[in-house]
Amino acid sequence: MRLGIISDTHGCVKAWEDALKGPFQDVDLILHAGDVLYHGPRNPLPKQYNPSTLAAIMNECSIPILAAKGNCDSEVDQMVLDVSLQAPYFITEQPIGRVLVTHGHTYSEDMIQALAQKFNIDIWVSGHSHVPGLQRQGSTIYLNPGSPSLPKGSEPRRSVALITQEEIQLIDLDSGRPYENMSLKRLL
Repeated sequence: MRLGIISDTHGCVKAWEDALKGPFQDVDLILHAGDVLYHGPRNPLPKQYNPSTLAAIMNECSIPILAAKGNCDSEVDQMVLDVSLQAPYFITEQPIGRVLVTHGHTYSEDMIQALAQKFNIDIWVSGHSHVPGLQRQGSTIYLNPGSPSLPKGSEPRRSVALITQEEIQLIDLDSGRPYENMSLKRLL
């Protein structure tokens, strides 16, 4: 079991293709944490911005995709995507445990912890900030894959995440190498 985790593609064809040709090459499922097609008014246009082409490529993808609705995703986006943009979150049962995926823009820290506990979440995936992060708090792992199109933070890098039975990896899309990982052996 291999899960590709991505967020904040913002209509960038290169971001999606780099993930598919690289770390997502052999994944069984892709989980997208929102802001799929539109760049949003606060963001610059990503290089290779082409939301209609990205929608067509995603619709033709042979790998199943589950996606959360982000703050930049609209009804028009849903009209061109075969992938259902689920809001405010979705929960999926995987061999590594229960995974909640949300964009993350509407939750306070207290709400996140309360929902993680209420639904017995093993891995909480969110995007929105464009800053990758991976940490364990109690029995829940919190993962933000960052953004493969518009990275932010003190060391911006185009990134995605990969989850296997053994570990979670944050992967730099430009080098193709993991730069942070966490073992899942204690989870199983």
